Amino acid sequence: MSTSCNIPGLNVPKSRFPDPEHDLPAGDSSEQHVVLGGGCFWCVEAVFLAVNGVTGVESGYAGGSADTANYEAVCSGQTGHAEVVDVRYDPQTVSFGEILKVFLSVAHDPTQLNRQGNDRGTQYRSAIFYETEDQKRVAEDYIRQLNAAGIYDDPVVTSLEPLEAFYPAEEYHQNFAARNPYQPYIMAVAAPKMEKLVDTFGDRLKPGYTGNDIA
Repeated sequence: MSTSCNIPGLNVPKSRFPDPEHDLPAGDSSEQHVVLGGGCFWCVEAVFLAVNGVTGVESGYAGGSADTANYEAVCSGQTGHAEVVDVRYDPQTVSFGEILKVFLSVAHDPTQLNRQGNDRGTQYRSAIFYETEDQKRVAEDYIRQLNAAGIYDDPVVTSLEPLEAFYPAEEYHQNFAARNPYQPYIMAVAAPKMEKLVDTFGDRLKPGYTGNDIA
């Protein structure tokens, strides 16, 4: 499947996408995490599960209240939630900035406001849900860096929102792409992202990952 697939962000070549000028120090932590919204969580989850240093990914909801944190309600676009993934990672292997680079270059198109492709609504917004001011600062600086460099034809519209709570999605959403590799949506949307991930971050993938499988 072509990596273009009507997803404009996937057409930005590797050579044009810079590393973040600022990053978080690894410190002595064995695990950190960040919650990211980039459209359908099935596809974003598949991308990050393949990245070396990522220790776990859980699909869920953020930005709204607990009483409406379920798929049927969130799909209405009226709850304030975004579909998100909670990415846990070993900062000794992959940095916060590297996670953001994958997110903003491969996992979704950060120039689309309240949509990803044909998925439309605030629940599909591009968002970084930060827990600390340091996370916010690095993300702000990187978005500013990408916009100043004109990496995309349109500006990055990713919102920065404080993480109030993360609500795990229903079990059938977890690891969805790997369990349903031939589902039409996965083949049309997730597969091109995985191809771009292999092409762009081949040296940053988990050992043994070849890209022949979704995850």
